[in-house]
Amino acid sequence: MAVASETISRQSLARDFSHQHAAHCESGVMAHLLGHAGLPLSEAAAFGLSASLAFAHLPMIRINEQALTSYRMPPGHIVRGLEKRLGIRMRRERFRDPLSGMAGLDRHLDAGRPVGLQTSVYWLPYFPEDMRFHFNAHNLIVYGREGDDYLISDPVFEHPVRAHRTALMKARFARGPFAPKGLLYYPEAVPESVDWSAVARKAIRRTCMMMRYSPVPWIGVRGIRYLARRLERLPKRRLTTRQQQLMVGQVIRMQEEIGTGGGGFRYLYAAFLQEAAGWTDSESLAQAADHMATAGDTWRQFAVQGARFVKSGDEALLASLPDLLRHCADAERATYDLMWHA
Repeated sequence: MAVASETISRQSLARDFSHQHAAHCESGVMAHLLGHAGLPLSEAAAFGLSASLAFAHLPMIRINEQALTSYRMPPGHIVRGLEKRLGIRMRRERFRDPLSGMAGLDRHLDAGRPVGLQTSVYWLPYFPEDMRFHFNAHNLIVYGREGDDYLISDPVFEHPVRAHRTALMKARFARGPFAPKGLLYYPEAVPESVDWSAVARKAIRRTCMMMRYSPVPWIGVRGIRYLARRLERLPKRRLTTRQQQLMVGQVIRMQEEIGTGGGGFRYLYAAFLQEAAGWTDSESLAQAADHMATAGDTWRQFAVQGARFVKSGDEALLASLPDLLRHCADAERATYDLMWHA
């Protein structure tokens, strides 16, 4: 754990900012901000140490009139998880109105401080039109401005991008689920040293507890099996083929188009387990990394089959999906068993 904290100077934050491409927005932003502040951290470690791997299928919560399916913890969990486990002191600011929000952002940029922002994908002009949708929990870093153009390091893009003041203001103050309310954040202090082995073991046990021992049927490995049963019962319900396609399409869209996706998060966590195996000198965690990568492969197979059903409506493809999900559940359960006993 941290033995001391060092306040981050504005001067150090202002120097040598460079864009870094990442697999997922929130983990990429936090890894980049912390590295820039003097605490080098891989994106995989940011994701794993925050204990952000998850699964949930929640019929009681609707997104676009379909049940919510999530493959990670809710937005903001990576920031809070790293803050808690690494002893980081984060500064968060929200604003009542767009004009004060942009003024607050400008003050930080004028001081030479890059900051993380929560935004809506729909209003970001550098996203291709066919990729824009109303998702209010996309994270990015703003590191400068030129006139009314803001210089942005968006982790899911290969190169830095720009957004005009009007567009960025709309993205920061979009309404709806997970409304950003102008949120900006940055690290005020980072630890001088970290016991990576101890922190990793705590984070791993946290993930195992949730995924192995969830008390409700919608969460963790139980949640994956619950979704399999729901898909298995689809042909018995009085639904049109189109309605079935919409339900499966929502599951696949949440898996592969929102952030890193179900399989991608498993690959990211596998990379974290490889790092953790080195920190802890644990062969079991190295084996768990291989198992988690296999789970990611299985999730990708499920996504491909699901997408084929959405396009064709072929009942045989729909019938194959529950068994694929059960294979995902089996692969993940085996992984968590190895992690638990590491």
